[in-house]
Amino acid sequence: MSPLITDLAYILVVASVVTIIFKRLKQPLVLGYIVAGFLAGPHMTYTPSVSSMEGIEEWSQMGVIFLMFTLGLEFSFKKIVKMGMQPILTAIMIMCCMIGVGGMVASLFGWSNMDRVFLGGMLSMSSTTIIYKAFDDLGLRSKRFASGVISVLIIEDILGILLMVMLSALAVSRTFQGFELIKSLMQLGFFLLLWFIVGIYLLPLLLRKAKSYINSETLLVVSVGLCFLMAVVATRVGYSPAFGAFMMGSILAETLEAESIEKGVSSLRDLFGAVFFVSVGMMVEPSILLEYWLPILVLTLGVVLGQMFFGSLSFFATSGNVQSAVRSGFSMVQIGEFAFIIAALGQELGVTSQFLYPVVVSVSIITTFLTPYIIKLAPKSANRIESSLSSEIQSLIKHGKTFAVNRRVDRMRLSKGLAWKRLLSAILSQTAAYLTISIALALFSFATILPLFQHIVGEKYVNIVGLFITLLLLSPCIRAIVVKKNNSRESKYLISSGKMAAFLVRLLLFGKALLGFIIIFNVVSSVLPLWWVWEMLISLAALVVIVLSRLVKYISIRMERTFKQNLRLREQQNALSYGKRLRGKDLQIARVKIPAHSRWGGKTLAQLHFGKTDRVHIAAILRAGHRINIPGGSHRIYPGDVLEVVAGTEAIESLRLRSEQEVLPLQERNKETHNLTVISLKLGESSPLIGHTLQDVDFRLRYHCMVVGVENEEGHLGIVPAKRQFMENDIVWVVGEEADLSVLSMVI
Repeated sequence: MSPLITDLAYILVVASVVTIIFKRLKQPLVLGYIVAGFLAGPHMTYTPSVSSMEGIEEWSQMGVIFLMFTLGLEFSFKKIVKMGMQPILTAIMIMCCMIGVGGMVASLFGWSNMDRVFLGGMLSMSSTTIIYKAFDDLGLRSKRFASGVISVLIIEDILGILLMVMLSALAVSRTFQGFELIKSLMQLGFFLLLWFIVGIYLLPLLLRKAKSYINSETLLVVSVGLCFLMAVVATRVGYSPAFGAFMMGSILAETLEAESIEKGVSSLRDLFGAVFFVSVGMMVEPSILLEYWLPILVLTLGVVLGQMFFGSLSFFATSGNVQSAVRSGFSMVQIGEFAFIIAALGQELGVTSQFLYPVVVSVSIITTFLTPYIIKLAPKSANRIESSLSSEIQSLIKHGKTFAVNRRVDRMRLSKGLAWKRLLSAILSQTAAYLTISIALALFSFATILPLFQHIVGEKYVNIVGLFITLLLLSPCIRAIVVKKNNSRESKYLISSGKMAAFLVRLLLFGKALLGFIIIFNVVSSVLPLWWVWEMLISLAALVVIVLSRLVKYISIRMERTFKQNLRLREQQNALSYGKRLRGKDLQIARVKIPAHSRWGGKTLAQLHFGKTDRVHIAAILRAGHRINIPGGSHRIYPGDVLEVVAGTEAIESLRLRSEQEVLPLQERNKETHNLTVISLKLGESSPLIGHTLQDVDFRLRYHCMVVGVENEEGHLGIVPAKRQFMENDIVWVVGEEADLSVLSMVI
């Protein structure tokens, strides 16, 4: 029998015995897998060992692929985009700090410069797979802070690819080449955007077309096949197969079949994930531990204490929440698979010392052992840190949160700054997407279509036919680059707001047209060997035809509409028909009481969106003996309310548990004052209220204030009808809390 089969059978048997023992001892399974790997590995002389480590490494690589694939299914790129810059900034701060920690430790022991650089890279990234598994074992994966941690880990993995490129260039040239870094960054962005756009556009369409032919077995085969296909593609273009698997998971996460795929792949993930962690345990070498015990100990302390301090500090700097920051920072106290990849890269390039790889593996094993215990320690540590903060610091933190919220207040009317922000954001994102597709289609045409038609139409006409087909493929993208957002609300507003703004907007629109012309000119000059003047005239004529063509306009609109529908399909399906996934016997009505000091107090059902987050219907609100049946999205809930919810057992328990957890900390209770104040505000000529009615503005919902009246020339207050328009020099009297009134006064 093949050693690959016998080794797999042996390690699974050992792993099953050890994990049962660990389960009985109520310890995380990850630790059991690592211990099983040490017992079955070649460095444990008292027990039988595997015969081929190469085969085990292949199995473990499959484990990493499945772990990253399921991670992508649960946490799509769209969720990261919605979180904004917070996870990106957090990841960058943590990585920079930990690179410094690695360099300092290497300098302490007098290691070479290349050892310092590579060691810093190894310590800069925490292990996505280990943390993911630890959260799963400890039942923390659904927690809000865990979502933020996973976001940062994904960003770290993406930045890790750039780091590997930098280290490779540094190892070869011994100098830092900024151009190579920029080139690698652009290449990574190109492939990320291309894979995401093409995947979101094509895969949901293909799955819908083949829906009648796909059952659970076929869906498993198709999804795993796509996973390994993307892993192969990622490897061919210079990235890790795990990165490709994650990308395919994030694409399939937007399809209606995502939950079925996740359910089918979960068994494979658990099986091969176990093999991966067992293979990590096999790397433990007792002789290395004895010889380099001091560097290993110092590095372990550096990783644990560095991540606990710098990680918590980085999360706090971007979120302002002590509890969440400490729990997040404490969760990242280990290094993992990327450290092994960077260590192997250093050895392959021959620039790092031989002892560095086993030392880093040993540090990874020890920190993996410590991870579950430190995660359990985090809540108590967070409470102690929060309680030890002085009242001035707590007030400063609170003020920072209020300031951040106030900055996001909607100003009702389009200001110049907001208009520029929206216009530039839309143009940049759309141009980047369509330019990426254009480049990919042009390369595809040159590589396949031109050689194909060379055999069909011959050498004489191949260039003309190839040019026509290439421009036909590119035309929807070129038209979108040139035309989209030219007549948008923002561009019209800016053009009418002043001569300088109008000039800049028209210059921006000209730049878009010029970019479309450049794309066509490059295609024409690559296919037709003509005088450059003729090439420019042909390119200009083609641009005019593409912009004016109604057929191209129709195709472009259909393509973009299909992409947006595919991107939003799962969210819309979840919002409209999540109850259909319940079986009739699971449906029940239960009561959930909102505790005192709940963070939900005063929020509307639309703001809390229980349907999306908890998969429950709110059937009624019970308050002080009164019942509100079938409440709408504008109804608010308050501490002490009792919610009657309709859902399955698990969803109800999840909502009840979340309601008990989302309460104000002891330090924040009874500290806020809620004094109502009445102020008068005079409307100037630039006030956004002018021309709007009280009904349009909706002070209660938007600013949490109430208009008492408008003062006339004699100083008397008059009641403001809902349809009365505000005018210049109106003196409006408003009642509300001081914080809300200060925001309102800045807006108007």
